Amino acid sequence: MSTRLALTVGLIVWALPAAPALSQDARIVVADATKAMGAGNLTSILLTGAALQGNFGQSRTITFGLATTAIKNYQVAIDFATTALRATGDGEPSAPGRRGGAAPPAAPYEQTIIASSPWREQFPIWVTPWGFLRGAAANMATVRKTKVDGIPYTVVTWSPPHKAPSGKSYRVVGYINSEQMVDRVETWVDHPIFGDLHVDTIYTGFQEANGLKVPARSSQKLAGMETFVTSIRQVSVNPPDITALVAGPALPPAPPAPSTVSEKLADGIYRITADYVSMAVEFRDHVVVLEAGPSEARGLAVIGETRRLFPTKPIKYVVSTHPHFDHSAGLAPFIAQGITVITDDNCKFFVEAAFSEPRTLASDLLSKSGKKPKVEGVIDTLVLKDETRALELYHVDGLDHTDAMLMALLPKERILFTADFNVPRPGQPVSPSIATLVANLDRLKLDFDRHVMVHPPNPDRPMTRADLYELAKGAR
Repeated sequence: MSTRLALTVGLIVWALPAAPALSQDARIVVADATKAMGAGNLTSILLTGAALQGNFGQSRTITFGLATTAIKNYQVAIDFATTALRATGDGEPSAPGRRGGAAPPAAPYEQTIIASSPWREQFPIWVTPWGFLRGAAANMATVRKTKVDGIPYTVVTWSPPHKAPSGKSYRVVGYINSEQMVDRVETWVDHPIFGDLHVDTIYTGFQEANGLKVPARSSQKLAGMETFVTSIRQVSVNPPDITALVAGPALPPAPPAPSTVSEKLADGIYRITADYVSMAVEFRDHVVVLEAGPSEARGLAVIGETRRLFPTKPIKYVVSTHPHFDHSAGLAPFIAQGITVITDDNCKFFVEAAFSEPRTLASDLLSKSGKKPKVEGVIDTLVLKDETRALELYHVDGLDHTDAMLMALLPKERILFTADFNVPRPGQPVSPSIATLVANLDRLKLDFDRHVMVHPPNPDRPMTRADLYELAKGAR
Protein backbone atom coordinates (compact mmCIF):
# COMPACT_ATOMS: atom_id res chain seq x y z
CA MET A 1 0.00 0.00 0.00
CA SER A 2 1.23 3.50 -0.77
CA THR A 3 0.48 6.72 1.08
CA ARG A 4 0.57 10.29 -0.19
CA LEU A 5 2.25 13.07 1.77
CA ALA A 6 1.54 16.78 1.33
CA LEU A 7 3.76 18.93 3.54
CA THR A 8 5.50 22.28 3.55
CA VAL A 9 8.64 22.35 5.64
CA GLY A 10 11.41 24.78 6.55
CA LEU A 11 15.18 24.66 6.78
CA ILE A 12 17.03 24.03 10.03
CA VAL A 13 20.42 25.62 10.69
CA TRP A 14 22.63 23.49 12.89
CA ALA A 15 25.49 24.17 15.27
CA LEU A 16 27.38 21.45 17.05
CA PRO A 17 28.22 22.26 20.67
CA ALA A 18 30.26 19.64 22.46
CA ALA A 19 28.67 17.56 25.21
CA PRO A 20 30.04 14.90 27.54
CA ALA A 21 29.17 11.27 26.90
CA LEU A 22 26.52 9.65 29.06
CA SER A 23 26.15 6.05 30.16
CA GLN A 24 22.71 5.70 28.64
CA ASP A 25 22.14 2.36 26.94
CA ALA A 26 22.32 2.94 23.21
CA ARG A 27 20.32 -0.19 22.48
CA ILE A 28 17.34 1.19 24.38
CA VAL A 29 17.58 4.55 22.64
CA VAL A 30 17.71 2.92 19.20
CA ALA A 31 14.88 0.50 20.02
CA ASP A 32 12.67 3.32 21.30
CA ALA A 33 13.34 5.48 18.23
CA THR A 34 12.71 2.53 15.91
CA LYS A 35 9.35 1.93 17.62
CA ALA A 36 8.40 5.62 17.56
CA MET A 37 9.17 5.81 13.86
CA GLY A 38 7.21 2.63 13.15
CA ALA A 39 10.26 1.03 11.54
CA GLY A 40 10.31 -2.24 13.50
CA ASN A 41 9.08 -4.33 10.56
CA LEU A 42 10.49 -2.18 7.79
CA THR A 43 12.67 -4.08 5.30
CA SER A 44 12.23 -1.93 2.19
CA ILE A 45 10.66 1.29 0.98
CA LEU A 46 9.70 3.13 -2.20
CA LEU A 47 9.64 6.94 -2.18
CA THR A 48 8.41 9.12 -5.03
CA GLY A 49 8.35 12.87 -5.51
CA ALA A 50 10.80 15.46 -6.81
CA ALA A 51 14.43 16.33 -6.18
CA LEU A 52 16.97 19.04 -6.88
CA GLN A 53 20.65 18.22 -7.43
CA GLY A 54 23.48 20.73 -7.03
CA ASN A 55 26.25 20.49 -9.61
CA PHE A 56 28.91 19.67 -7.01
CA GLY A 57 32.40 20.02 -8.42
CA GLN A 58 31.33 21.32 -11.85
CA SER A 59 29.64 24.71 -11.33
CA ARG A 60 30.86 28.07 -12.55
CA THR A 61 31.74 28.94 -8.97
CA ILE A 62 33.33 25.91 -7.39
CA THR A 63 31.87 26.52 -3.93
CA PHE A 64 28.55 28.15 -3.07
CA GLY A 65 25.99 29.13 -5.70
CA LEU A 66 25.96 25.79 -7.51
CA ALA A 67 24.12 25.28 -10.78
CA THR A 68 21.24 22.85 -10.23
CA THR A 69 19.23 20.18 -12.00
CA ALA A 70 15.57 19.60 -11.15
CA ILE A 71 14.69 15.91 -11.06
CA LYS A 72 11.06 15.25 -11.92
CA ASN A 73 9.38 11.88 -11.43
CA TYR A 74 12.00 11.14 -8.78
CA GLN A 75 11.78 7.61 -7.39
CA VAL A 76 14.06 5.85 -4.96
CA ALA A 77 13.65 2.24 -3.86
CA ILE A 78 15.72 0.89 -0.94
CA ASP A 79 16.03 -2.72 0.16
CA PHE A 80 17.61 -2.60 3.62
CA ALA A 81 17.68 -6.39 3.89
CA THR A 82 19.95 -6.83 0.87
CA THR A 83 21.67 -3.40 0.93
CA ALA A 84 20.43 -2.18 -2.43
CA LEU A 85 19.18 1.15 -3.76
CA ARG A 86 17.92 2.28 -7.13
CA ALA A 87 16.94 5.89 -7.86
CA THR A 88 15.67 7.30 -11.16
CA GLY A 89 14.16 10.50 -12.49
CA ASP A 90 13.99 12.94 -15.36
CA GLY A 91 16.70 15.59 -15.08
CA GLU A 92 15.72 19.07 -16.21
CA PRO A 93 18.28 21.84 -15.75
CA SER A 94 17.05 24.78 -13.74
CA ALA A 95 17.21 28.28 -15.16
CA PRO A 96 20.90 29.25 -15.25
CA GLY A 97 22.20 31.99 -13.02
CA ARG A 98 25.37 33.93 -13.63
CA ARG A 99 26.96 32.76 -10.39
CA GLY A 100 26.21 29.09 -10.95
CA GLY A 101 26.83 29.41 -14.65
CA ALA A 102 25.24 27.47 -17.46
CA ALA A 103 22.93 24.67 -16.34
CA PRO A 104 24.04 21.08 -16.80
CA PRO A 105 22.59 19.31 -19.87
CA ALA A 106 19.27 17.50 -19.51
CA ALA A 107 19.78 13.81 -18.80
CA PRO A 108 18.05 10.96 -17.00
CA TYR A 109 18.96 10.72 -13.33
CA GLU A 110 20.12 7.28 -12.21
CA GLN A 111 21.74 5.91 -9.07
CA THR A 112 22.35 2.25 -8.27
CA ILE A 113 23.88 0.83 -5.08
CA ILE A 114 24.50 -2.83 -4.36
CA ALA A 115 25.85 -4.68 -1.34
CA SER A 116 29.37 -4.79 -2.76
CA SER A 117 29.52 -1.03 -3.37
CA PRO A 118 32.24 0.70 -1.34
CA TRP A 119 31.11 2.78 1.63
CA ARG A 120 31.67 6.08 -0.18
CA GLU A 121 28.94 4.94 -2.60
CA GLN A 122 26.81 2.88 -0.19
CA PHE A 123 26.34 5.46 2.58
CA PRO A 124 23.12 6.98 1.10
CA ILE A 125 21.24 3.88 2.31
CA TRP A 126 22.52 4.25 5.87
CA VAL A 127 22.02 7.97 6.31
CA THR A 128 18.26 7.63 5.81
CA PRO A 129 16.45 7.71 9.18
CA TRP A 130 15.48 4.04 8.93
CA GLY A 131 18.83 2.87 7.56
CA PHE A 132 20.57 4.76 10.34
CA LEU A 133 18.53 3.01 13.05
CA ARG A 134 19.00 -0.38 11.41
CA GLY A 135 22.77 0.16 11.26
CA ALA A 136 22.89 1.42 14.84
CA ALA A 137 21.06 -1.68 16.07
CA ALA A 138 23.56 -3.97 14.35
CA ASN A 139 26.87 -2.18 14.99
CA MET A 140 27.60 -1.49 18.67
CA ALA A 141 26.30 2.07 18.81
CA THR A 142 27.26 4.56 21.49
CA VAL A 143 25.12 7.39 22.83
CA ARG A 144 25.53 10.87 24.29
CA LYS A 145 23.44 13.97 24.91
CA THR A 146 23.89 17.39 23.31
CA LYS A 147 21.99 20.57 22.49
CA VAL A 148 21.62 22.16 19.06
CA ASP A 149 20.46 25.78 19.12
CA GLY A 150 19.25 25.11 22.67
CA ILE A 151 17.21 22.03 21.66
CA PRO A 152 18.19 18.77 23.39
CA TYR A 153 19.16 15.79 21.24
CA THR A 154 20.25 12.23 21.86
CA VAL A 155 23.24 11.55 19.62
CA VAL A 156 23.87 7.98 18.50
CA THR A 157 27.12 6.98 16.78
CA TRP A 158 28.05 3.73 15.06
CA SER A 159 30.63 2.39 12.62
CA PRO A 160 29.91 0.03 9.71
CA PRO A 161 31.96 -3.12 9.12
CA HIS A 162 33.56 -1.39 6.12
CA LYS A 163 36.94 0.18 6.76
CA ALA A 164 38.30 3.24 5.04
CA PRO A 165 41.29 2.83 2.68
CA SER A 166 43.49 4.03 5.56
CA GLY A 167 42.15 1.23 7.76
CA LYS A 168 40.27 3.66 9.98
CA SER A 169 36.61 3.08 10.84
CA TYR A 170 33.95 5.21 9.22
CA ARG A 171 31.48 6.93 11.56
CA VAL A 172 27.74 7.53 11.21
CA VAL A 173 26.20 10.00 13.66
CA GLY A 174 22.46 10.47 14.10
CA TYR A 175 20.51 13.11 16.06
CA ILE A 176 17.28 11.93 17.70
CA ASN A 177 14.89 14.62 18.92
CA SER A 178 12.52 14.60 21.89
CA GLU A 179 9.82 12.97 19.74
CA GLN A 180 12.32 10.20 18.91
CA MET A 181 12.56 11.14 15.24
CA VAL A 182 15.94 11.00 13.49
CA ASP A 183 16.28 14.64 12.44
CA ARG A 184 19.78 14.55 11.07
CA VAL A 185 22.49 12.06 10.08
CA GLU A 186 26.11 12.85 9.25
CA THR A 187 29.06 10.82 8.09
CA TRP A 188 32.47 11.32 6.47
CA VAL A 189 33.76 9.64 3.32
CA ASP A 190 37.13 9.65 1.58
CA HIS A 191 37.37 12.14 -1.30
CA PRO A 192 40.33 12.90 -3.60
CA ILE A 193 40.05 16.66 -3.05
CA PHE A 194 38.33 17.24 0.31
CA GLY A 195 39.98 14.35 2.14
CA ASP A 196 37.45 13.50 4.86
CA LEU A 197 34.36 14.82 3.05
CA HIS A 198 31.59 15.75 5.47
CA VAL A 199 28.12 14.52 4.42
CA ASP A 200 25.28 16.12 6.41
CA THR A 201 21.62 15.21 5.82
CA ILE A 202 18.70 16.93 7.55
CA TYR A 203 15.12 15.59 7.63
CA THR A 204 12.02 17.67 8.30
CA GLY A 205 8.23 17.47 8.11
CA PHE A 206 7.69 13.95 9.47
CA GLN A 207 4.24 12.47 8.80
CA GLU A 208 2.85 8.97 9.01
CA ALA A 209 2.58 6.63 6.03
CA ASN A 210 1.15 3.18 6.78
CA GLY A 211 2.43 3.43 10.34
CA LEU A 212 5.92 4.58 9.28
CA LYS A 213 7.22 8.06 10.06
CA VAL A 214 8.51 9.60 6.83
CA PRO A 215 10.12 13.04 6.35
CA ALA A 216 8.54 15.04 3.55
CA ARG A 217 11.81 16.84 2.89
CA SER A 218 15.49 16.04 3.07
CA SER A 219 18.46 18.31 2.47
CA GLN A 220 21.96 16.92 2.00
CA LYS A 221 25.12 19.00 2.16
CA LEU A 222 28.59 18.03 1.01
CA ALA A 223 31.40 20.14 2.51
CA GLY A 224 28.73 22.55 3.71
CA MET A 225 27.15 23.02 0.26
CA GLU A 226 23.55 21.95 -0.32
CA THR A 227 23.80 19.38 -3.10
CA PHE A 228 20.66 17.23 -2.98
CA VAL A 229 17.12 18.08 -1.82
CA THR A 230 14.11 15.78 -1.99
CA SER A 231 10.40 16.44 -1.59
CA ILE A 232 8.47 13.19 -1.05
CA ARG A 233 4.83 12.91 -2.05
CA GLN A 234 4.15 9.18 -1.96
CA VAL A 235 5.45 6.27 0.10
CA SER A 236 5.15 2.50 -0.28
CA VAL A 237 6.26 0.46 2.73
CA ASN A 238 7.74 -3.01 2.07
CA PRO A 239 6.65 -3.05 -1.59
CA PRO A 240 6.23 -6.63 -2.85
CA ASP A 241 8.23 -5.95 -6.03
CA ILE A 242 11.26 -4.50 -4.25
CA THR A 243 13.68 -6.90 -5.98
CA ALA A 244 12.65 -5.55 -9.38
CA LEU A 245 12.58 -1.96 -8.13
CA VAL A 246 16.21 -1.99 -6.98
CA ALA A 247 17.52 -3.89 -9.99
CA GLY A 248 19.68 -1.65 -12.13
CA PRO A 249 21.08 -2.21 -15.61
CA ALA A 250 24.11 -4.42 -15.92
CA LEU A 251 27.22 -2.28 -15.77
CA PRO A 252 29.90 -2.87 -18.39
CA PRO A 253 33.34 -3.79 -17.06
CA ALA A 254 35.61 -0.84 -16.43
CA PRO A 255 37.88 -0.19 -19.40
CA PRO A 256 41.59 -0.66 -18.82
CA ALA A 257 43.47 2.47 -17.85
CA PRO A 258 44.94 4.11 -20.97
CA SER A 259 48.69 4.06 -21.22
CA THR A 260 50.62 7.28 -20.68
CA VAL A 261 52.43 8.35 -23.84
CA SER A 262 54.50 11.47 -24.50
CA GLU A 263 54.86 13.29 -27.79
CA LYS A 264 57.57 15.87 -28.46
CA LEU A 265 56.16 19.17 -29.69
CA ALA A 266 59.39 21.17 -29.57
CA ASP A 267 62.72 21.05 -27.77
CA GLY A 268 61.90 20.68 -24.08
CA ILE A 269 58.12 20.59 -24.63
CA TYR A 270 56.06 17.41 -24.52
CA ARG A 271 52.38 16.54 -24.81
CA ILE A 272 51.54 13.75 -22.34
CA THR A 273 48.48 11.79 -23.37
CA ALA A 274 46.12 9.28 -21.77
CA ASP A 275 42.50 9.90 -20.77
CA TYR A 276 43.35 13.60 -20.27
CA VAL A 277 46.18 15.53 -21.92
CA SER A 278 48.92 17.29 -19.94
CA MET A 279 52.07 19.08 -20.99
CA ALA A 280 55.60 19.18 -19.60
CA VAL A 281 57.61 22.34 -20.24
CA GLU A 282 61.34 22.47 -19.56
CA PHE A 283 63.11 25.53 -18.16
CA ARG A 284 66.81 25.95 -17.35
CA ASP A 285 66.70 24.37 -13.90
CA HIS A 286 63.15 23.03 -13.50
CA VAL A 287 60.03 21.75 -15.26
CA VAL A 288 56.45 23.07 -15.30
CA VAL A 289 53.52 20.67 -15.76
CA LEU A 290 50.26 21.88 -17.29
CA GLU A 291 47.19 19.98 -15.99
CA ALA A 292 47.29 17.35 -13.24
CA GLY A 293 44.34 15.27 -14.44
CA PRO A 294 41.24 13.62 -12.96
CA SER A 295 42.70 11.31 -10.31
CA GLU A 296 45.66 10.48 -8.13
CA ALA A 297 46.61 7.71 -10.54
CA ARG A 298 46.69 10.13 -13.47
CA GLY A 299 48.65 12.70 -11.47
CA LEU A 300 51.22 10.09 -10.52
CA ALA A 301 51.47 8.94 -14.15
CA VAL A 302 52.12 12.52 -15.33
CA ILE A 303 54.75 13.01 -12.64
CA GLY A 304 56.41 9.74 -13.57
CA GLU A 305 56.48 10.50 -17.30
CA THR A 306 57.76 14.04 -16.70
CA ARG A 307 60.60 12.73 -14.57
CA ARG A 308 61.42 10.13 -17.21
CA LEU A 309 61.66 12.89 -19.81
CA PHE A 310 63.67 15.24 -17.56
CA PRO A 311 65.41 13.05 -14.99
CA THR A 312 67.77 15.73 -13.69
CA LYS A 313 65.28 18.57 -13.22
CA PRO A 314 62.62 18.93 -10.49
CA ILE A 315 58.99 19.77 -11.18
CA LYS A 316 58.63 23.26 -9.70
CA TYR A 317 55.04 24.11 -10.67
CA VAL A 318 51.85 22.35 -11.73
CA VAL A 319 49.34 24.60 -13.47
CA SER A 320 45.70 23.74 -12.76
CA THR A 321 43.58 25.06 -15.61
CA HIS A 322 40.44 25.25 -13.43
CA PRO A 323 39.00 23.74 -10.24
CA HIS A 324 36.37 21.35 -11.61
CA PHE A 325 36.92 18.05 -9.86
CA ASP A 326 37.77 16.08 -13.00
CA HIS A 327 40.67 18.49 -13.54
CA SER A 328 41.84 19.06 -9.96
CA ALA A 329 41.64 15.61 -8.33
CA GLY A 330 45.07 14.82 -9.77
CA LEU A 331 46.68 17.65 -7.81
CA ALA A 332 47.05 15.62 -4.60
CA PRO A 333 50.28 13.77 -5.54
CA PHE A 334 51.86 17.02 -6.73
CA ILE A 335 51.03 18.70 -3.42
CA ALA A 336 52.34 15.65 -1.55
CA GLN A 337 55.72 16.15 -3.23
CA GLY A 338 55.93 19.84 -2.36
CA ILE A 339 55.20 21.08 -5.90
CA THR A 340 53.57 24.52 -6.02
CA VAL A 341 50.13 24.74 -7.61
CA ILE A 342 49.43 27.68 -9.91
CA THR A 343 45.73 28.31 -10.45
CA ASP A 344 43.31 31.10 -11.20
CA ASP A 345 43.06 33.55 -8.33
CA ASN A 346 39.29 33.01 -8.17
CA CYS A 347 39.86 29.49 -6.83
CA LYS A 348 43.15 29.95 -4.97
CA PHE A 349 41.43 29.90 -1.58
CA PHE A 350 39.39 26.83 -2.57
CA VAL A 351 42.47 24.82 -3.55
CA GLU A 352 44.29 25.86 -0.36
CA ALA A 353 41.34 25.06 1.89
CA ALA A 354 40.13 21.84 0.25
CA PHE A 355 43.55 20.18 0.10
CA SER A 356 44.28 21.27 3.68
CA GLU A 357 41.30 19.39 5.12
CA PRO A 358 41.99 16.33 7.34
CA ARG A 359 42.75 13.19 5.30
CA THR A 360 42.40 10.40 7.86
CA LEU A 361 40.27 8.11 5.67
CA ALA A 362 42.27 8.02 2.45
CA SER A 363 45.52 6.18 1.93
CA ASP A 364 46.80 8.36 -0.89
CA LEU A 365 50.23 9.95 -1.11
CA LEU A 366 49.00 13.28 0.24
CA SER A 367 47.44 11.76 3.36
CA LYS A 368 50.70 9.95 4.09
CA SER A 369 52.88 13.00 3.44
CA GLY A 370 51.13 15.40 5.79
CA LYS A 371 51.98 18.23 3.37
CA LYS A 372 49.86 21.35 2.98
CA PRO A 373 49.37 22.94 -0.44
CA LYS A 374 51.50 25.80 -1.72
CA VAL A 375 49.30 27.78 -4.10
CA GLU A 376 49.88 30.84 -6.27
CA GLY A 377 46.96 32.65 -7.92
CA VAL A 378 46.83 34.27 -11.33
CA ILE A 379 44.64 37.40 -11.31
CA ASP A 380 44.90 38.34 -14.99
CA THR A 381 48.30 37.29 -16.31
CA LEU A 382 51.38 35.50 -15.05
CA VAL A 383 54.56 34.94 -17.08
CA LEU A 384 57.01 32.20 -16.08
CA LYS A 385 60.26 33.08 -17.78
CA ASP A 386 63.97 32.45 -17.83
CA GLU A 387 66.68 32.73 -20.47
CA THR A 388 65.46 29.56 -22.22
CA ARG A 389 61.74 30.26 -22.72
CA ALA A 390 58.57 31.96 -21.53
CA LEU A 391 55.25 30.41 -20.50
CA GLU A 392 52.33 32.85 -20.33
CA LEU A 393 49.21 32.14 -18.24
CA TYR A 394 45.99 34.10 -18.79
CA HIS A 395 42.63 34.28 -17.03
CA VAL A 396 39.76 33.55 -19.43
CA ASP A 397 37.21 36.31 -18.85
CA GLY A 398 33.41 36.06 -19.20
CA LEU A 399 33.22 32.27 -19.30
CA ASP A 400 30.00 30.58 -18.14
CA HIS A 401 31.70 27.20 -17.67
CA THR A 402 33.85 28.44 -14.77
CA ASP A 403 34.94 31.79 -13.37
CA ALA A 404 38.41 30.38 -12.65
CA MET A 405 39.83 29.25 -16.02
CA LEU A 406 43.45 29.62 -17.12
CA MET A 407 44.87 29.14 -20.60
CA ALA A 408 48.56 28.87 -21.38
CA LEU A 409 50.63 30.16 -24.28
CA LEU A 410 54.18 29.33 -25.32
CA PRO A 411 54.82 32.41 -27.49
CA LYS A 412 58.17 31.34 -28.96
CA GLU A 413 56.85 27.92 -29.95
CA ARG A 414 53.39 29.36 -30.82
CA ILE A 415 51.50 26.69 -28.85
CA LEU A 416 48.20 27.35 -27.05
CA PHE A 417 47.04 25.00 -24.24
CA THR A 418 43.40 24.98 -23.06
CA ALA A 419 40.90 22.83 -21.17
CA ASP A 420 37.19 22.23 -21.83
CA PHE A 421 36.98 24.14 -25.10
CA ASN A 422 36.13 20.94 -26.86
CA VAL A 423 35.44 19.87 -30.42
CA PRO A 424 31.80 18.67 -30.37
CA ARG A 425 30.87 15.14 -31.28
CA PRO A 426 29.23 14.69 -34.69
CA GLY A 427 25.70 16.04 -34.60
CA GLN A 428 26.29 18.08 -31.42
CA PRO A 429 26.26 21.89 -31.38
CA VAL A 430 29.38 23.95 -30.85
CA SER A 431 29.65 25.18 -27.27
CA PRO A 432 29.28 28.94 -26.69
CA SER A 433 32.52 28.62 -24.70
CA ILE A 434 34.41 28.46 -28.01
CA ALA A 435 33.27 31.97 -28.91
CA THR A 436 34.30 33.17 -25.44
CA LEU A 437 37.76 31.68 -25.88
CA VAL A 438 38.23 33.32 -29.27
CA ALA A 439 37.04 36.66 -27.86
CA ASN A 440 39.69 36.41 -25.13
CA LEU A 441 42.40 35.49 -27.63
CA ASP A 442 41.48 38.47 -29.80
CA ARG A 443 41.28 40.84 -26.82
CA LEU A 444 44.72 39.77 -25.60
CA LYS A 445 46.11 39.67 -29.17
CA LEU A 446 47.51 36.17 -28.63
CA ASP A 447 48.82 34.37 -31.66
CA PHE A 448 49.60 30.69 -32.06
CA ASP A 449 49.81 27.92 -34.64
CA ARG A 450 49.09 24.75 -32.64
CA HIS A 451 46.29 24.19 -30.14
CA VAL A 452 46.79 21.50 -27.48
CA MET A 453 43.55 20.50 -25.74
CA VAL A 454 43.12 18.66 -22.43
CA HIS A 455 40.22 16.80 -24.08
CA PRO A 456 41.46 16.03 -27.58
CA PRO A 457 39.09 15.52 -30.50
CA ASN A 458 37.96 12.01 -31.36
CA PRO A 459 39.84 10.69 -33.23
CA ASP A 460 42.84 12.50 -31.79
CA ARG A 461 44.55 14.74 -34.30
CA PRO A 462 46.68 17.89 -34.34
CA MET A 463 44.60 21.05 -33.86
CA THR A 464 45.50 24.46 -35.21
CA ARG A 465 44.51 28.10 -34.87
CA ALA A 466 42.56 27.79 -38.10
CA ASP A 467 40.61 24.82 -36.67
CA LEU A 468 39.63 26.82 -33.58
CA TYR A 469 38.52 29.91 -35.47
CA GLU A 470 36.54 27.81 -37.95
CA LEU A 471 34.84 26.07 -35.04
CA ALA A 472 33.96 29.44 -33.49
CA LYS A 473 31.87 30.31 -36.54
CA GLY A 474 29.35 27.69 -35.42
CA ALA A 475 29.24 28.77 -31.76
CA ARG A 476 25.98 30.22 -30.48
